Amino acid sequence: MSDPKNPNINQRSTPQWALYQRENFWKPNEGEVPIFNTDPGKLEELAKEKLTQGGWYYASSNAGVSWTHLANRQAFYRHRIIPRMLVDTNTRDTCSEIFGHKVSAPIGFAPIGINKIYHPLGELPVAKVAKELNLAYCLSTAGSNSIEDVAAANGQGPRFYQLYMPHDDELTLSLLQRAWDSGFDACILTLDTWQLGWRHDDVATGNYAFYRGIGADLGLTDPVFKKRLAEAGIDPKADPQRAGQMWIDNVWHGRAWSWEKMPWLMKEWRRISGGKPFCLKGIQSVEDAKKAVELGVDGIVVSNHAGRQVDGAVASLDALEKIVKAVGDKTYIMYDSGVRSASDVFKALALGAKFVFVGRLWVWGLSIMGEHGVRHVMRSLLSEFDILMDVGGYRNIEEITKEAIDSLPNSSSLMAEKSKL
Repeated sequence: MSDPKNPNINQRSTPQWALYQRENFWKPNEGEVPIFNTDPGKLEELAKEKLTQGGWYYASSNAGVSWTHLANRQAFYRHRIIPRMLVDTNTRDTCSEIFGHKVSAPIGFAPIGINKIYHPLGELPVAKVAKELNLAYCLSTAGSNSIEDVAAANGQGPRFYQLYMPHDDELTLSLLQRAWDSGFDACILTLDTWQLGWRHDDVATGNYAFYRGIGADLGLTDPVFKKRLAEAGIDPKADPQRAGQMWIDNVWHGRAWSWEKMPWLMKEWRRISGGKPFCLKGIQSVEDAKKAVELGVDGIVVSNHAGRQVDGAVASLDALEKIVKAVGDKTYIMYDSGVRSASDVFKALALGAKFVFVGRLWVWGLSIMGEHGVRHVMRSLLSEFDILMDVGGYRNIEEITKEAIDSLPNSSSLMAEKSKL
């Protein structure tokens, strides 16, 4: 077990996350048990038991027949970590840095919308836990609390704003100004979701919370959008369904943007924020990564939206490998999609990502037990990552390089039954 008196605890800049394992092993001596199993498959099963049908479908659905989701998992499977022996990992530290923020690990909370379908408090407990653990938090434009309330819950934690860009420049600028005024100091524009992908279960059940008048709080608290509602003669209190419809139709509007609009958006964000980072999320091709670098963005997130947008697409991890080779020395590369464990985080870092976003794991925790569930899931992930570095022979994030993994041919050797993981 992790020694609570290990001198390393006083030397490292982050908590000895591995002690959470010891804490859980000790619980039965005090008449307690760990609150739930964080094995990804069992976590998912428990979340399904807790959620409504609509909540479960929205959280678990993927585009089409889920082949992109499966490809994401297959890609992780073919990379194997190479443990190193007799390394003095007593001196290890999981610390990292992103956009000037020193964080506990190169792990962040991915932007996921309408958290109120998972828990009545929505994004607030998630943002609170992110602050406690000193992990970067990213708020979605489809969030179900106001930008200001999420910021208050996050306190002094590092936080970024993920933008779904409306076809209403005044509204876009209002959202960005609110984000900046609330301490969100990086803008991450998502490129792959002008509208939702075709997700069978959601379509078959008419499962769209915004059209039910649920989860539109981020928009309903915006001064420009309030003006748009008034112009349309919609009272959000009297007709929450039409108000929710109008909001989300401004967010997932089905009208694609192109590269030509990006200089304007980047310029406006930097004007508002005084030059803070602007990033693009959803990059999956080398060509697009090169365009992003030419544009002058501060970073890109290699992501296929966890397989929820384009079915049969390239695995994000496979795309990462190629993109890092092409532009890894020219921009800050982050990763998102299919992450289920500490070893997945390790592999993405080894393939060249500087930072890794986690999504469904904390959504399951939120669904199961709210704030306590999110905390348990993320502390468990940090503990697993700390232990992996300890027993695997890696002392810091900088040592996790391509030489730390053995990569098998891309033979797609996982069976489809394993796709839930």
